[in-house]
Amino acid sequence: MEPVKEEHVYSTDHSDSVLRTHRWRTLANSAGYLLPHLLPDMMVLDVGCGPGSITIDLARAVPEGHVTGVEYVSDPLDGARADARAQAITNVSFSVADAHHLPFPDASFHVVHAHQVLQHLADPVQALREMRRVVRPGGLVACRESASMTWHPESKGIEAWLQLTTRVAREKGGNPHPGSRIHVWAEQAGFATESIDKSAGAWNKSKLWLGMMLAIRVWVSEPARTEKRLDRWK
Repeated sequence: MEPVKEEHVYSTDHSDSVLRTHRWRTLANSAGYLLPHLLPDMMVLDVGCGPGSITIDLARAVPEGHVTGVEYVSDPLDGARADARAQAITNVSFSVADAHHLPFPDASFHVVHAHQVLQHLADPVQALREMRRVVRPGGLVACRESASMTWHPESKGIEAWLQLTTRVAREKGGNPHPGSRIHVWAEQAGFATESIDKSAGAWNKSKLWLGMMLAIRVWVSEPARTEKRLDRWK
């Protein structure tokens, strides 16, 4: 299947090291705020589902409903389908779709979810408009984005990596660490100010550090290409 042509500005890729990093994300550790709002028969859309670990957990939480996971390229979706089969989760499906032009009728879903997706879009406001369009009246659009990154102990290597990846994202037209302003995007997308709830949290798990290490492996998985990338963006 050919990739959907859209305004995606994803800074990394869907290599094994990246997908391993993303696969440890679950409904509990990455979208736990949604749990009180989920009912067994809900229809849910997971935008930018990646390897589908959160998507499959969402399906488990709505056993009488259905969850649709969409990604802008097909690369991670075969693995997502295989994971769903291995876990005997049948009320989930995966497809390629453009977040800026979702291929669903108006008011199709009770919940539309996106985890760390808006930062990778050239036009996050348009994507939010589409999420608003496909959610049912009284439904929920739920987005979570990073706002900043810090760690202990300090590491000059990780600091250099963060500065470089932030620069790459901006040069490609992305919006790194937009968590502190997604409520503004929501207003621009047409959500009423009084309907927007904001919250914040912090990671305190060592596995986040492990995940960061795995993500960095993307840059060393192909040494020749890595050196060219670094030289280009320095």
